[in-house]
Amino acid sequence: MSRFPRWAATVAAAALVAGCSSGSSDEGGSKGRSGPPSGSPATTAAADLPASLTGQKPDWGRCKATGDSSAPGADWQCATLKVPLDWAKPDGSTIGLALIRAKSSGDADQRIGSLLFNFGGPGGSGVSMMPYYAATASKLRERYDLVSWDPRGVGESEGIRCRGDRQIQSAETVDATPDTPAEEKAYFQDAADFGKGCQKAARKLIAHVSTTDTARDMDLMRQVLGDEKMHYFGISYGTELGGVYAHLFPKNVGRLILDAVVDPSADAMGHAENQARGFQRALDDYLKSTGQDPKQGAQKIADLLKRIDAKPLPTSSGRKLTQTLAVTGIVLPLYSEASWPTLTNALKSAERGDGSQLLSLADNYNERDSSGHYGTTTHAQRVISCLDDKQRPTLEETKKRLPEFEKISPVFGDFLGWDTAGWCHDWPVAGQYDSPEVGAPGAAPILLVGNTGDPATPYEGARRMADELGNGVGVELTWKGEGHGAYGNGSDCVDSTVNAYLLKGTVPKDGKVCS
Repeated sequence: MSRFPRWAATVAAAALVAGCSSGSSDEGGSKGRSGPPSGSPATTAAADLPASLTGQKPDWGRCKATGDSSAPGADWQCATLKVPLDWAKPDGSTIGLALIRAKSSGDADQRIGSLLFNFGGPGGSGVSMMPYYAATASKLRERYDLVSWDPRGVGESEGIRCRGDRQIQSAETVDATPDTPAEEKAYFQDAADFGKGCQKAARKLIAHVSTTDTARDMDLMRQVLGDEKMHYFGISYGTELGGVYAHLFPKNVGRLILDAVVDPSADAMGHAENQARGFQRALDDYLKSTGQDPKQGAQKIADLLKRIDAKPLPTSSGRKLTQTLAVTGIVLPLYSEASWPTLTNALKSAERGDGSQLLSLADNYNERDSSGHYGTTTHAQRVISCLDDKQRPTLEETKKRLPEFEKISPVFGDFLGWDTAGWCHDWPVAGQYDSPEVGAPGAAPILLVGNTGDPATPYEGARRMADELGNGVGVELTWKGEGHGAYGNGSDCVDSTVNAYLLKGTVPKDGKVCS
């Protein structure tokens, strides 16, 4: 599916910078929020779980797909964790979650425990991403085992594929910003077909891949790994997952870092509006860096997209660059300031009538390799977010809001506005909440890192997460930077503050700013 996805994962930016083939949504008021009721399976105590789950001993062995060469100096081990398909029935059927780890490199008496990583999405594979992130986290490995996993429905953990490669490529011709009744019909038909494909592929699992399900999986993982407290590093969507975990298990919170923080108070429409602002803000910063007036530069790009909508551009591959693929290609380099020159070259090439470079960027985002095979990050992303999100905007509601989206962003607003109507259209299962419950009174301090130039999870989300977590829990750290995420992106101040928190337990002053 080539439609511009709503949530953004660090996987997309990492793929571009590292040169590997990988791919990547976001966030209003807490009105209408519904969390799990007290006494529900969400609050199941460890003592209530069967010994067949809590007594597991992971059989760590060499990773089949990863290999030690993926991250020099790290001996990667993989294992499978058994978790309930339905957390309301912990004695019932189980599924397997794929785990990966690199054991602590420091002295055994200095080891703190395991540090779990979720790199975002939802739908990003931790098994695939962890080795690429290991160099960034090398300092943390001195006192932690670095651990990640493929969440349920993702990758090697019962990964869901909703359609085949040919169907995905065929869907690239569907206009994600329909201009006529015929295009609207095709747009919503494609959305409905995608949902049916997901239901057919996932079967019973489609109703059990929510963020709350995964948060419960995490607490079982903590127990099986032998940790009294949960030490966790969540990035992008991983921050929402971390917030939900803290709400469900506040007493089990150890040292939690949430970087590139999702706004937990926003509903589906609010997420899209936030992301429209974030990407437009990042595009404006990019245009300023090239000496262009942001307003004029953005209008020039919007005009280019309109021309491509009317007449897709040819490429060296023989495929056509559609408007949807073009905007996807523009989105990817905004995840990292280091990739801005790539965007400049791609836009210049497109202005000359050659869509090859923007198509290459879009393919990278969509996990399409040279043989035409697509990854499934966006499949899992959609299955998880549509189970989470209760809101289902109608065509009429979306059309009414489109002028507002276009005012927020002349480049991205139209796409994100339409996405609110199409993303979960005619979805086979109902969503669970308007916005996630992350209040965690009594939890240990959680460090939230917000980046003022973050396109995918705008900076304001960190403050809103802090407010939602509760007094004395959320501690905010600001970085005045660019790109998606802050840790490991060039700020010694951010890195040293995060390291001190995770390695020494030093909690910075709330509101600390790194320039």
